Amino acid sequence: MSPAQSALAGALLLSGALNALPALGLLGGSQLTSLYGLPFEDASLRILMRHRALLFGLLGAAMILAAFLPPWRAALAGIGLLSMLGFIGIAWLEGGGNVAIQRVVLADVLASALLAPALLWSWLARG
Repeated sequence: MSPAQSALAGALLLSGALNALPALGLLGGSQLTSLYGLPFEDASLRILMRHRALLFGLLGAAMILAAFLPPWRAALAGIGLLSMLGFIGIAWLEGGGNVAIQRVVLADVLASALLAPALLWSWLARG
């Protein structure tokens, strides 16, 4: 495996694990409160947030799996990067959010700063 592909695989493992963390919200309202620092007393909101947890668990698992499947690395890195940058952008547009949300934004900034150059390096190394 080339150094660029190794870097991308490592970045996918780390950012995939970060993206999978919200899957803990599948366990219920208290885990959601712990993750986001908000009360989730409304059943409809818990349903939406637990579904969000499921989707992020799937995304994180796919990113981790892609670290071991070279043909999928670039695609899953791009999808993960777009997801994280989208969250950062939405948080910025909305004014930042509470401390728990700001912690997620910081984690996404750091993971994006790791994933973006690894993806670019792997793309440039192909040519």
